[in-house]
Amino acid sequence: MPYTYNDEVINDIREANNIVDIISNYIELKQIGSNYKGLCPFHNEKTPSFIVSPNKQIFHCFGCGEGGDSITFLMKHRNLTFIEALKELADRANIILPETDNDVDKKKYDEREKLFNLNREAALYFYNNLKSSQKALKYLKSRNIDYKIINKFGLGYAKDSWDDLLKYLKGKGYSEELLYKVGLIVQRKDKSGYYNRFRDRIIFPIINTRGKVIGFGGRVLDNTQPKYLNSPDTPVFNKGYNLYGINVLKNNKSYDRAILVEGYMDVISLNKYGIDYATASLGTAFTESQAKLLKKFAKEFYICYDSDEAGMRATEKALEILYQQDIKARVIILPKGKDPDDYIKERGKKAFEEAIDKSLNLVDYKIYIYKKKIDTSTTEGKIKFTKAIAQFLKKIKNSIELDVYLNEISNSTGISVDAIKSEVFGRKSNNVNKSYKDKYTKYDYRNNIKDRIIPVKYSLESGHLISEKSLINLLLKDKNVYNKLKEQFSYLDFYNEDNRKIAEVIYRKYEESEVLDMEEIFSELDENISGKLKNIINLNLIVDNKEKAVEDYIEKINYYKLRIKRDKLKQDIRQLSDKKDKSKGEVEKLKALFIEFTHLDKELKINH
Repeated sequence: MPYTYNDEVINDIREANNIVDIISNYIELKQIGSNYKGLCPFHNEKTPSFIVSPNKQIFHCFGCGEGGDSITFLMKHRNLTFIEALKELADRANIILPETDNDVDKKKYDEREKLFNLNREAALYFYNNLKSSQKALKYLKSRNIDYKIINKFGLGYAKDSWDDLLKYLKGKGYSEELLYKVGLIVQRKDKSGYYNRFRDRIIFPIINTRGKVIGFGGRVLDNTQPKYLNSPDTPVFNKGYNLYGINVLKNNKSYDRAILVEGYMDVISLNKYGIDYATASLGTAFTESQAKLLKKFAKEFYICYDSDEAGMRATEKALEILYQQDIKARVIILPKGKDPDDYIKERGKKAFEEAIDKSLNLVDYKIYIYKKKIDTSTTEGKIKFTKAIAQFLKKIKNSIELDVYLNEISNSTGISVDAIKSEVFGRKSNNVNKSYKDKYTKYDYRNNIKDRIIPVKYSLESGHLISEKSLINLLLKDKNVYNKLKEQFSYLDFYNEDNRKIAEVIYRKYEESEVLDMEEIFSELDENISGKLKNIINLNLIVDNKEKAVEDYIEKINYYKLRIKRDKLKQDIRQLSDKKDKSKGEVEKLKALFIEFTHLDKELKINH
């Protein structure tokens, strides 16, 4: 008979499986903003209405109403029972389910639970040690760490003793075998016994997204080496699969951001100053598994490693790993020799947030790095710099973004756009998107750009215009519509000039009276607009849910206005791109225009 799984086990399995990875095995998903969209597998449709949220780890179809998590998806799509779906996901994540009819699995599960409990006991012991250690508290005070942060992260202290923890936990009934297996003790070289792994160190408990203590980090109170010591890999802890501070980041509902830093103290100090969305890799290079974990809990990603050579190399590596996971991270640049811990203590939260605002994307960071490494004052340096950057321009799929960088590099090096373009697309490379390469080699580059950025001429009876007329029709019939509308949608928000004039009169009349006098309204409008108002009054609207209809109309109107604004930006970018011999200020303006265009384009895709 199957074991009755508790909520904790089920949640562990949910947490260990990314719903996007699960569902993309069965249907094609396309990323739209922070979510993914595809054709619903539960009903026939031609336009995708099936949404998968990696942040919430759920799916929902706006067409048929089906929804749920990774377990319910497998149940519905594969016609599995709950237990069958749970077991499949557990196997996929290498999680052992406790079965009463499988002694081996039951033993492994029980052992993992004992290791988690053992770590919790050790964390509590270290925490109580800290409260009674003046030396450790004095050290933390010197690092500007108060009791609020100590409690938030469960910081502790390992005494300067070879066996106090060992004796304490054995007294609690835990065997030396378990203590060794979880990494809290080390076997002596002559195998005559064991001693504490952590001695005379500040202790940082490493807690996973499910709130379980899985390991520890320890820092010395002076400058002896090694400065930091971590738990080894154990049955419940693998450094490459976990992040320090991820439990705090997960519970932060105020931001959709994540800042990747190098060390425990960076996470602690940023939190102390209110930047509570920082997380750190655990003494290893950033891994693909850590990127997948981070992706579950944020939409915006930043890297803020140390500004030394090693930090810059680690930043480049992390950027590449995040890029492979479709995560477009930005890099926070700090002054040379400063880490996040130093910088925020010296400059404060506002300065750090300004550094976030000035962060660089992948290509801009590569430009920044290569300009530091390569002397571009020489011809050889300019060529070397351009060849190096060209390798990263190949990754850019957006033609307008590419145009901005081509012009920027041309302006700074004096090398023509055509020559740089040839370097980007002229060589065989597996990284080059063939369709983009064909577009740039088959046609003249500038003409091709112009062809693709001419604004769309929308139909006079397009969705936004119908929405404006429908909204006015409802306004005329019901003052309650006006009362709900006036705070979020002014008459100035109507895009069409005639509709705006009609709405202005209606809004004003409602402010003066509870009931509209149509004769007064018509008397304030000229003959042409009055004729249009009559047509609006005669609209035969069938509305089941008036409140929902109003929201839909507003959404369509705002969507159209964003499209117009985006297309105007395209025109501005085209005109400035075509200009020869651009000044430095014009190049910066071009970049700013493109950033604004990208944000608008992203917003349109999310809301479409």
